[in-house]
Parts: sequence; structure tokens; C-alpha cells
Amino acid sequence: MSSRALRRLKGKQRGQEAIDIGDLKLNSEEAEGAELEKEKDEELDEVSQPAKASSSRRAKKSKSQKNISNIYELIGEVDNDVDKSPTDEESVLAARSPEESRVSHELPKQDTETPKSDGDGKLNNKKKKKRKKKKPAGDVQEESGAGDDIDVLLETIKNTNGLSHQSEDSGAPGRRPVLYVEHRNLNPENELKRYFGARAVLRDQKPRQRQRQYHRSTWMTTPKDTWPRFSRPGISMSLLESKDGLQFFVFEHSRDYQQVQFKFFDAVESMDPNNIVVLLQLNPYHVDSLLQLSDVCRVQEDQETARDLIERALYSFECAFHPVFSLNSGTSRLDYRRPENRAFYLAVYKHMMFLEKRGCPRTALEYCKLILSLDPDNDPLCMLLLIDFLCLRCREYASLIQLYEEWEVHRNLSQLPNFAFSVALACYHLSQQEETTSDESQRMNVKSDIMLQEALIMFPGVLMPLLDLCTVQPDAAVSSHAFFGPKSRLGQAPALTELEGLYVGRCHSLWKEAGVMLWMEGNVREVLKRVDSQDPLVDDCQNKRKQRYQSAPRNIHRHVLLSEIKEATSTLPLEVTTQPVMSYDPLPPLDSIMSYTRPERQNARASNQSTLSLLFRSLLPNFNLQGGQRPEDDLEVARAGRELNQEVNRLMVAMRDMLANIQFQEPQQEDNPDRDEEEWD
Repeated sequence: MSSRALRRLKGKQRGQEAIDIGDLKLNSEEAEGAELEKEKDEELDEVSQPAKASSSRRAKKSKSQKNISNIYELIGEVDNDVDKSPTDEESVLAARSPEESRVSHELPKQDTETPKSDGDGKLNNKKKKKRKKKKPAGDVQEESGAGDDIDVLLETIKNTNGLSHQSEDSGAPGRRPVLYVEHRNLNPENELKRYFGARAVLRDQKPRQRQRQYHRSTWMTTPKDTWPRFSRPGISMSLLESKDGLQFFVFEHSRDYQQVQFKFFDAVESMDPNNIVVLLQLNPYHVDSLLQLSDVCRVQEDQETARDLIERALYSFECAFHPVFSLNSGTSRLDYRRPENRAFYLAVYKHMMFLEKRGCPRTALEYCKLILSLDPDNDPLCMLLLIDFLCLRCREYASLIQLYEEWEVHRNLSQLPNFAFSVALACYHLSQQEETTSDESQRMNVKSDIMLQEALIMFPGVLMPLLDLCTVQPDAAVSSHAFFGPKSRLGQAPALTELEGLYVGRCHSLWKEAGVMLWMEGNVREVLKRVDSQDPLVDDCQNKRKQRYQSAPRNIHRHVLLSEIKEATSTLPLEVTTQPVMSYDPLPPLDSIMSYTRPERQNARASNQSTLSLLFRSLLPNFNLQGGQRPEDDLEVARAGRELNQEVNRLMVAMRDMLANIQFQEPQQEDNPDRDEEEWD
């Protein structure tokens, strides 16, 4: 083989060889040795021998494989040799130390100075194109910094789109808004990985990755291969208006989806779940059918199917999101008065409750903040009655205290029993943490005592039911005292009893710890001393209880129905319990905004009548089962109905007389009992 062919072969190998990141981790002596070896290779002339060329190739190969610990990196190197752009290389080099970057900048420079033959023109053209694509070092560092952290990248995207939300009550400039939603916390698998490890969570998913189909990337749910093939169900989202930095959206139903919705109403009225199942077989992503059937499965103790149906409904909604709609910006609004938007609220709420029961309170808290951020002023599902429980469950004590401090001014959160007790409990837990300094711990301890005493004075009806559910026998001095005794709840407002029952039924498990009970016992004794000493705060709180809590708003009743806590549902007023409640739309707002209405059924009048009434009406000459009666026939129908009633009354009188006059005569007995049967007439 000629020396020219060897030179061409050697140059081609050196040109196609990509810069390995592992080679950049050399110390200063190895870097200088690599430079000397590179200079010796460049000084090779046409008289170089094949053996020397092959030995240098083996040395380079052994050096490139020295830092490879994973066999899959070899596959990545082959792909990177062909597809790797100079921008990726420069972004990696920019993040290295100055000494390593000096080595990495000298290596390409030496490659460009290597003499090339005329036959290798394609490679020279490729290097010229690479030199044209080079960017300044500052841009490269910005790109590498944004690519390292996904949170920084998401923050950059939000800033570019102009959707970064700064709350009015954001507090300190270094803290995030209280309703800030993190995308990574919307996935329950991330929380389960922190508890059990990634290997245990992903163990069941690895065998299914080979048969995995392509699905759209979503944040709230992960599509499953067992789901029906997704096709547009007819739901879309449109932007109504943008005002004061807020975007107001609405879900819309197509004409075909409206027809399916009308069939769903008929299936619900039939009171047969099989009709909903048949409807879902034809329309597998109809949201209201999924919500209704999920409740049926949950009642039948099929929790897995119920949760799967809710996730499918969420996936249908997320595929219909508007491009500007954002889950974590805090500027997207959905009006609950529109029936199309209510299904999204309910789907997220039910998904949140499944996550909490599954043991993912941190993920459930993120969905709770999402629901609250969609309409924080009206709060249609009253998430303020739940967010404190989730914060305590996932030990986000600082977030709960921040929410209370920022919203107390304009929302009066201290007038809700759940915030009055939960914030005091959060302060107590913060004072017991090891990472808290001694001064901060003492301050939080004093604050927790003051807040718990004020909560007990404002809501004395919470103590005895709470101790009862915690299976704690109260002291005789406490149970016999008039302030905490049974008489304290007799003259209480129904709305306040509903709120207290909701908090006790939901949060009693948080008070079962021995240390918490000791802390509670000490503060109860202090409250009794303040009551006996006639503290003016006691009379003030009593006047507030009498003036307020006269009637609970509709969203609180809706929240109680969705929570299904028996301590709270038993206190609902009659106007709520006597009306029918549909699980797909519980207690709809009285000022609903209807975009379309259900057409009246033509045979509605006939369907409301009994079978006997239909039988008699069929005798009329103008009877039509499919269509209703015509307006011009109303008089004739009324006259015929009166005549029919008269005839029926006459017939009934005649039948009554006939039955009354029927007499059964007994046969006469003769004196000759031995007469044959043939002699009987």
C-alpha cells in the first residue's frame, strides 16, 4: 500500500473521530502528553510505515475506551459521530473548567492545521460549514445553563411567552406565589420514587415499553396502552378575553358531542348504568359518561377502574387545551358557571382525591392549588377547606403559613375552623423540627400556643368531637365545663356546625400523635383559665358566632357533598338534601351560563303517564303515541276525556252492583245418600 493511501486513510479516521467528553477529563500532564503526541502525528511525512500507523490507531482506541464505564455509551458515540453538531460540543466545553477548555480549544485547532490531500475535499467542506456555525461563548453558556436544569428552561419559556405570573400577594421577592404549580409535582410517579425508589416504581413499566404506542405528551396523566384509541371527541378550548393580565378560557362542544351529551342525559334518567356503558363503547372519551361511570365503579369497590376512567377524562381535556392555556402560570381562568367547564373541575377534583387515598399528598396538593388558581375569587369547589389538610399531610408547613399570612387580610381565613386549627398545628410542627434554630423554634412555639388558644375560644365545638374521634378520654374538668360541654353546640348556627363537622371528620387523624395531644392538653387548660377569668376575647368570639355563620354559601354545600364525610353531610340543610344531586354536576350554580340547551322530548307528555292512562287514550280517534297532541285538538281531547271518564264511572258502578248482587246457593241435601251419581240432574 502506498504512503499516499495510508495518509488518506489516516486523515479520514482523524476527521471522523468525535471529541470524547471523557478525554477532556485529563490532568495537566496527560493534556500536555496528548498535545505532544498530536504534534508528532502531524509531522508524519509520506515515508511513514503501515505498522506505525496501526500502532497509533490502537493507542488512540485504547485511550478513547479508557473512561467508558457503560456499554451503551458506545452506541451513543456512534450516533454522535454522525449527528453531533458543533453547538452541542461547544455547550459542553463551555461548562468545563478553564484548563479543560484550553485543551479542548487546542484540539480542534490542531485538526484544522493538519494537511489534507486533494482527494479529501468533502471533509474540508464539512469543516468550513462547521466554522460558519460557531456562536459566541456567551450564547453557548446561556444555552448550556438552560439545558442543565429543566426548571430554568421552563422559566425561560414562560418569560418569553409573557405568561409568568406574579401574584399581588407574593410576599418576599425570593418566594414563589402561594398558588404556583410545578409541572414535575403533577406526576404521582415522582412522589412514589421519593418514597420507594425509582427501581420499584418503574419495575412494572419496563416490559410494556416495547409495545408502547405513540401518545401526545401530557402533564396530568400518562396514556395507557389499554385505553381505546384516542380520536377527537368533540371538545375544544377557546380564549374568551384577556383582561388585567388574565386569560379567560372556555371549553366548547361540537354538534356531534352535543348529541352524545343528550344521549347521556337519557341514559342517566333511565337509572341503568348499562346504558352508560353502551354509550362509552361508542364514545370512549365522553367526559360526563366517564365521570358518572367512575362513581358507579367506586361505589362497587372497583377503585382501579374508577381511577382509570377519571384519568381518561383528564387526558381528553388536556388534549383539547388552548396553546396559551397554562397550568402553572396562575393567569388562566375557567368560569364554573359554564357547564362545559364544570366537568374539568370535577375531573381534577376526583383525580386529586384518588391521589390522596393512594398515598401521594404532595401531588394532590399540587392539583388542589391548580383548582384554586382557576377561579381564586369565587372558589366554586371551596378548595380552601381542603388545602390545609393536604399541606399538613405532605409536611408543607411553611407553604400553609405563607398562604394564611398573605390571604388573611382580604379573605379572613381565621374565621374558618380548618385554618384556625391547622395553622396553629403547622407552627407547632415547625417548632419541633431539628433544622429550625433555637430562636425560631421558640418564636414558633409561642405563636402556636397563642393561635391554638384563640382557635379553641372561637370554635369551642371542635374539641369534644375531635377527642372522640381520636379515642381520647377528656379530663373531667374539661368535659363538665360549660364552655366545652354538650350545651355549647346546642344554640350553634347550622353553617358553623357544618364547617366544624367537616374539619373534624377530615383532619382528626393529624391530631393523634402523643406530642400533639400533650400540646393540646396544656392549651385547653389555659383556655379554661381565661374563660373563668372572663377574658374579653371570649365574649367577643361569642358575638361573632351569633352574627356570622347564619347560612353557608352554595359552594360549601357542594364541597361537603363531594367530600362524602358523614360528620358534615349529616348537617346539610333540607333544601340541599331534598333535591336530586347528580354526581356529574352536583349543585349547579343558580346563575349558570348555558351555551346550548337540551331539546324537549316530543313524547314527554305520554311518557309521564301510566300504562292504564295510555290504554284509555288509545281509544281516542286522534291518539298518536310518537307525537304530542296538536294545539287545535285540545278542546276535542278535553271533551272526549270527560266523556270517557263518565263512561268508565258508569262501567265501574255497574260492575260494583253486579258483584254485590251475586249470591251463591248451596245444593239441597236429600235423605237418600245411597243414590247413584247418574240420578243427579
